[in-house]
Amino acid sequence: MKKLISLSLITTAVLLNASEVQTLDTISVVETANSTIIKDVSAEQIKSADLAEALSKNVPSISIVRRSGIANDIILRGQKKDNINILLDDAKIYGACPNRMDPATSHVLSNNVESIKIIEGPYDVENFGTLSGLVKVETKEPTKDVHGEINLNAGSYGYKKASATVSGGTDRVKLLISTSTEQSDQYKDGNGDNFSEQQIAKGIPTTNQYIDSSKKAYEKKTLLTKGQFNIDDDSEIKLSYTANRSDEVLYPTGTMDADYDDSNIYTVGYAARNLGDLSKELNLDYYYSDVDHPMSTKLRNNGSVNYMTARYKTSIWGSKIKNSMEIADSLVTVGLDTSVRNWRGEMYRTNVSTGATSMNSTPLASTDTTNKAIFSKVEKSFGKLDLEVGTRYDYSDVDSSDEAKNDKKYVGLNANIFAIYNVDKDMKYFAGVGKSSRVPDARELYSSTGNSDLDQTKNYEADLGFDKTIGNFNIKPKLFYSVLKDYIYNAGTKFENIDAKIYGLDISGLYAMTDNLSLDYGVAYQRGKKDDNATDKDLAEIPPLKANLALNYEMDKSKYTAEVIAVDKWDSYDSSAKEQELSGYALFNLKYANQLHKNFGVTIGVDNLFDKVYNSTNTYQDITYASVGSERVLFNDPGRYGYVNLKYSF
Repeated sequence: MKKLISLSLITTAVLLNASEVQTLDTISVVETANSTIIKDVSAEQIKSADLAEALSKNVPSISIVRRSGIANDIILRGQKKDNINILLDDAKIYGACPNRMDPATSHVLSNNVESIKIIEGPYDVENFGTLSGLVKVETKEPTKDVHGEINLNAGSYGYKKASATVSGGTDRVKLLISTSTEQSDQYKDGNGDNFSEQQIAKGIPTTNQYIDSSKKAYEKKTLLTKGQFNIDDDSEIKLSYTANRSDEVLYPTGTMDADYDDSNIYTVGYAARNLGDLSKELNLDYYYSDVDHPMSTKLRNNGSVNYMTARYKTSIWGSKIKNSMEIADSLVTVGLDTSVRNWRGEMYRTNVSTGATSMNSTPLASTDTTNKAIFSKVEKSFGKLDLEVGTRYDYSDVDSSDEAKNDKKYVGLNANIFAIYNVDKDMKYFAGVGKSSRVPDARELYSSTGNSDLDQTKNYEADLGFDKTIGNFNIKPKLFYSVLKDYIYNAGTKFENIDAKIYGLDISGLYAMTDNLSLDYGVAYQRGKKDDNATDKDLAEIPPLKANLALNYEMDKSKYTAEVIAVDKWDSYDSSAKEQELSGYALFNLKYANQLHKNFGVTIGVDNLFDKVYNSTNTYQDITYASVGSERVLFNDPGRYGYVNLKYSF
């Protein structure tokens, strides 16, 4: 703690006593230069409710990890799982499934999302565990005037969705409610095979094949409610509740399916501004989330008489107090952050004919991960130079209810500095260096593949780039180099700490060819290498070169979009961790949207226009895959998918 206080005081003193200060800019330096923002998600990403797919389409450095027709995961700059910090309206939620059937992105739907902000690198000190990036999902906000919309969506493979949102209020009270329901049959790949037909074609053992080859892929219902209460012009209280209910979600790449996924997210926030010289803004926030996820073999042939169920539950509550103040033309933020996450699992057997159940085992004893932290951040301008410095001190306990397991304690001191040099209005350079860490989770420590000797992972990273506008053309290249110490990795029968490096480049930008025609583009390349004496130096889950291109033509109330997503061959992979070579591919997507009337709009689209057969996701052994002999089976992604969405708004 003394180290943190000393570092914070030194940082503050250096910045506050510098010369050539300018008027305070309250916009975060990191967020200005090192973030990607996807706006109007609910209106643009209407193909399906899958947030992972929307992120992969819009951000070249994000790749999808496809496990099913819904509830897919993401990789950001070669990082996944807890290495990415995902916040839903500033609340944390963790999936309960150790096999990543219910990642955090699956607990909010794209139709409820207003915007998504992605900050790459270790440049977040306000939240626990931001190792390699932060994904902030913001849902729709209530409005004073009465607004609402109804969406009806239909697509290939029997996809049907209906959603409705209404919002309104007064100067003092604003309310919003949004609900949706959707379902889909099993998608078909470019060969025309659904999940069951792929299982047969790829030689999956009959015992692991589906009993009903025409079973729906999933059904899903959601509810979002929000309230905003303005106490006065400078203070407010915000409340929200999000419910997600998914039933019988099929996961053909694995050996079990989700009986259901139920989650709840509650948030309470208080903000007060202009309280005096020592408080420009004060924020008090609390959240609670929980997930209930049983997965079983009852839909497979080996579960026709007796089936196994693994039921996992997780919950987390967290609170934060944060105060920002202006001191000597600097914005200084200090805060306290704490959270407690619980994770537990049990396995039992059910007799189909009698319905009787018997306990089989407890694969994960109830485990609490408690974090307490203090953080500080200073933002200041020196002429053309904008600077942001942040520090965070974490103290974490991981306690298992199994007395045979060793409880763990971790201490982390993290810090970063990020700078922008504004040459002129059309050119700026930016650079940052930082260190962040994240502690092992309960599965990595205490499950059958766990290792109670694991240390926390540390990321030492440097980022460099520039943002240049030349007339109607914008380009933004970014380089990063990440040194991972005690990286948590599954290279054998259990998790272990290794040292590794991940480095890469991404280039993004926009070219406005005319008033009506524009091109969005992005390219991302990463490589990951182990430092240890491994037989295969390649790091797992490092996607190959990826390019996103979107040509947009807007005329009156119509918009036409032609999109290409191209991925190079995946030929740098960790064979020792059961990965394999994947062929490259290019997908062509088309979309047309028209506001037919002030109240009515229509969107028509087709993805994978040429019905390409491809695989987006590798087979890293961190996840359990269906196998033929010793070979893990790759399942193909969706083939051609057409969809139409009708919207009525008022």
